Amino acid sequence: MRKIIVLAMALTFTSVSVISCKKDVSKLGKSMMNIGGANDANAIIEFNNNFLDSYKSTSRHIESIMKYADAALAKAKGQDVLIMPIVISSMDYSFSKIKEVPSGFDKDKAAIESDFNTYKAKKESIEKKFEELKSYMTSEDYKDDKGAKAETLSKEIETEAKALFIAGENVVAKIKPATDAAEEVILKDHPMKEYIISSKGVMNSLDSNLDVLDKQYAGTFNEAEVQKKYDELAKAVEANSKLEFNVKDPQYSYKKSQFESFNKTASGFLDTYRKVIRDSKGTGKISDSDIQQIDSSYESVLNSYNSFVK
Repeated sequence: MRKIIVLAMALTFTSVSVISCKKDVSKLGKSMMNIGGANDANAIIEFNNNFLDSYKSTSRHIESIMKYADAALAKAKGQDVLIMPIVISSMDYSFSKIKEVPSGFDKDKAAIESDFNTYKAKKESIEKKFEELKSYMTSEDYKDDKGAKAETLSKEIETEAKALFIAGENVVAKIKPATDAAEEVILKDHPMKEYIISSKGVMNSLDSNLDVLDKQYAGTFNEAEVQKKYDELAKAVEANSKLEFNVKDPQYSYKKSQFESFNKTASGFLDTYRKVIRDSKGTGKISDSDIQQIDSSYESVLNSYNSFVK
């Protein structure tokens, strides 16, 4: 399972500047990035959102390509493959919006650019190799070389995909500190600040839970570890659900239903999570079907979250 976490803080409400009751953001901004105000902060958040959206859609697309490559290799080697996987064309609009890495990333800009360029190159390389593999399979050229080219392309696609995921996750890790600081700049005096920050806390806890489930899905189920993470998430969801949405500015009145929807889907995730814990206790392993349910439930929470903060 490949999990892509997209915490898209697309705060397109209004232009605002610096925040925080717990942190001196003027110092935070100077230490992390070259903040020049709301414009720098918006540029960082825009890059963050576009990259994460691209990484999410690209990862799904590449997973489909890898499934196709596996089936193509099997068929080319004479194995029975009833139906070849369908790979839907990926229109990565978010990626096309990225013109450059913003200067606000300051000292991390060069490192981010390096990983981003690797991500871009591998993305293009995989697409080209996939088109080559499709042509090879459609023309049934595997009947001439006994699947040799399918084997080569399949291995190359897998290698390129691993490099893309590493580069993508490097970018995500490197842009997070500056994005968090930029978010605080944007959220200063924002009427929904309390609800956004609290909801983000829920998502951070949820992401931490998924990291644990990812690792245990590939290995052995550890009930004590999972239960501890579940309890942390349940506490965060409960606290967020108890917040009374009381924003006086009428332009945000419609956000109340979105905030409530987010809390409802988060509670639904907890329901699914409990089932997974119960199932896994008996088998000592997280099943494919359970991890798929977790992924699906996570997507619902994520979509609700993104709708609320956008």
